[in-house]
Amino acid sequence: MDPIRRLCVFCGSSRGSDPLYAETARALGQVLAEAGIAVVYGGSSVGLMGELADAALAAGGKVIGVLPQALAHREIGHAGLTELRIVQSMHERKALMAELADGFIAMPGGIGTFEEIFEVWTWAQLGHHAKPCSLLNVDGFYDGLISFLDSVVDRQFIKPVNRDMLLIARDPATLLAKLRAYEAPQVTQWIQSDQS
Repeated sequence: MDPIRRLCVFCGSSRGSDPLYAETARALGQVLAEAGIAVVYGGSSVGLMGELADAALAAGGKVIGVLPQALAHREIGHAGLTELRIVQSMHERKALMAELADGFIAMPGGIGTFEEIFEVWTWAQLGHHAKPCSLLNVDGFYDGLISFLDSVVDRQFIKPVNRDMLLIARDPATLLAKLRAYEAPQVTQWIQSDQS
């Protein structure tokens, strides 16, 4: 796999209920900056997004934000980024973030975070890209989702090889090591005919 130069981080525009979420967002920003990896994210100055960006910038890292025009006021675009790109739609936002990044991390967040990581994971399953997708499972935030996904594998709606494409760790350094070591599996046919 090519070296990781930029990682896209999906995370909440809220700080959440536990101070550990913001603490981990800051730790992730610092870890990536110290590793020489630029952050690609949603461009906001608030919530976990703001914590992540501020920490990466404070550690000397590069941060690229991608923000739709319609959300520029609601999410409060970050004025101090290395680069802030304003796009016209959420579709453009996700496409540009995916294009810029060499891999993806989902931190705690809400519906938008879930939708974003599931979309890029789906693209990986379909063979549209070979970039790693991951969950930063802060204090067990994603434990319920992980259990559900494993149950979906048991019910044979997700293949084990595709489930294993979603990397998981509880701390930024461990997750970064997994992202760097990732090798995409060979995409095979995932739909089986019920007819013999």
